[in-house]
Amino acid sequence: MPPVPQGPSRRLLLAGALAAVSAAVTGCSSDSAASTSGGSKRLRIGYFAFPSGDLLVKNGKLLEKALPDYEITWITFDSGASVNQAFLGKSLDIAALGSSPFARGVSGSSPIPYKVAWILDVAGENEALVARKATGITDVAGLKGKKMAMPFASTSHYSLLAALETAGLKPSDVELIDLQPQPILAAWQRGDIDAAYVWLPTLDELRKTGTQLTNSKEIGAAGKPTLDLAVVSDDLIARDPQAIDAWRKAEAEALRLLKSDPDGSVKAVAAELGISTADAEAQLSQGVFLTPEQVVSADWLGIDGSPGKLLTYVTDTGRFLADQKQIDGAPSQDVVRKAFYLKGLPDVLK
Repeated sequence: MPPVPQGPSRRLLLAGALAAVSAAVTGCSSDSAASTSGGSKRLRIGYFAFPSGDLLVKNGKLLEKALPDYEITWITFDSGASVNQAFLGKSLDIAALGSSPFARGVSGSSPIPYKVAWILDVAGENEALVARKATGITDVAGLKGKKMAMPFASTSHYSLLAALETAGLKPSDVELIDLQPQPILAAWQRGDIDAAYVWLPTLDELRKTGTQLTNSKEIGAAGKPTLDLAVVSDDLIARDPQAIDAWRKAEAEALRLLKSDPDGSVKAVAAELGISTADAEAQLSQGVFLTPEQVVSADWLGIDGSPGKLLTYVTDTGRFLADQKQIDGAPSQDVVRKAFYLKGLPDVLK
């Protein structure tokens, strides 16, 4: 596959959404009309099979307990690109989404109708760039001319571009291949790719026969952090802001449980991912989880009327993606600011 010249256009994203978002979303497409008509109380929540507070909320049925009259559907996704397509297809109300695909989503003349409303985690050692040991590659500069895979339009894609730039390489110096996590593992095992930038749990499988070159924690410390955000549809904001408040409270409780009940958190993650408690503990240890108070602080999401540093992070991400020709143009800080939903914060967490 030739080097990627530019990220997908809004037109292509719309076409993809209309053609097929994913099997999971297609199966739930009938919920779209039901969730927005007649005052029906339904929530469709997109999440990743990735260690975060989302898994605790799901496993402990925290949202179902808070909203007993609602029908809540959890839909798993592989990457942010498919989440973006699902929102374009009006198939989601709330979802996890990386900061890079969010920056893409709010760029252009037809931004996706959603807003960031929470921070799930900050990317750390749980997302990394690994080269197959058989290649003999030991640093990022050694990737020149090599084949690398990652899900396009993801935080991994953004972090890889940042890593290449730091090493003095251009995207055209390597061969970038768009693959989701499971196909990445299969391509790795066949020897079809030389390196990959991906997240847990696929990352742990690659590490067994690979050499880690860098990770998102290191890239973030160098000035290009990535985060797992949570976004809510504009329709849900207009239709049912109380449900958003309940969901935020559930997510805040999950973040507190990660700190106060590590054993219970490990068991919940293990159950949701179908892995051992030892593996769940190891995966959780690689993440960076904020407290609810940190989430709404000036250092991160901020509060109603006063967005935090996340505004700068997302704006900078959009500018970087535009410089790398991944999007047609960077969203302005004012555009990004309008894509924040902070109403009720921090009061809703009390």
